[in-house]
Amino acid sequence: MSAFTRRWQTIRYAWHEYHTLYLFMLPFIVLFLVFVIAPVVTAVYLSFTYFNVLEPPRWIGLSNYRLLFVEDDIFLIAVKNTLLFSVITGPLGYTISFTLAWFINRLRLRQAYTLAFYTPSITSSIAMSVIWLYLFANDRYGVLNYLLIEIGLISEPVAWLREQSTILPVIIVISLWMSMGTSFLVFLAGLQDVPHELYEAGMVDGIRSALQEVFYITLPVMRPQLLFGAVMAIVNSFAVFQVAAQVAGLPSPLYAGHTIVAHLYDYGFIRFEMGYAAAIAVVLFLFTFVLGRGVMRLFSEK
Repeated sequence: MSAFTRRWQTIRYAWHEYHTLYLFMLPFIVLFLVFVIAPVVTAVYLSFTYFNVLEPPRWIGLSNYRLLFVEDDIFLIAVKNTLLFSVITGPLGYTISFTLAWFINRLRLRQAYTLAFYTPSITSSIAMSVIWLYLFANDRYGVLNYLLIEIGLISEPVAWLREQSTILPVIIVISLWMSMGTSFLVFLAGLQDVPHELYEAGMVDGIRSALQEVFYITLPVMRPQLLFGAVMAIVNSFAVFQVAAQVAGLPSPLYAGHTIVAHLYDYGFIRFEMGYAAAIAVVLFLFTFVLGRGVMRLFSEK
């Protein structure tokens, strides 16, 4: 019996046994194909074309990718900024989310603390940027400049949102402050789902400190939640755009806060070069896909 015949018999058996389940899954499968798979395939196709919305797509092969990596210096700056942002905010935001969830899970007023830390992540980034713009204002009336001048650390106001060396750190600080989102809630739910009997068994086996409980009991049990949080951290760190655009502008001074998504938005929705924007989207997808597969392998069950 050939491999194809065996596979076909397996498919027929699965359909015969579970066809009712597949029918219930059909609405989701249709929506997934229409709103996820079809847009991805379309974007990949458009990345090999010149498409300005007004005219039909015209096939140009690898020209968009050659232009992207060889001639587009702004894109390389965006890649550098995005990678630097991701390397800092991804692991740091992931660690902060888990650490705060672990601390809050041990407190009595758990709901109040959860609401306090989760609220910034669901608040509009545009509304929050107004507060941060006031905090990091470039004149002496900005909160941070005023405090630093009052205590004597600086004598002149610092242009936090105009100097190339300070724009990206400001965006990183704001993003970290707003990073207590879905992953934070998932970590908190996972911590509450760890059976208390495991901690009691651990004490019998010699575990004496809370840190040992985390490493030997909590983290192994929470592997699915940790995987979800890692994937979300990667996606969110590579998708940074609104905070950077609202705080530093589009484009930011000397492109100091320019990211891959900002570059995509520039070419897709300002210049309407959809083929080139699709090539940027494909590169961004490959970045997140490769890193996502890496963390899935890291947290997969052995």
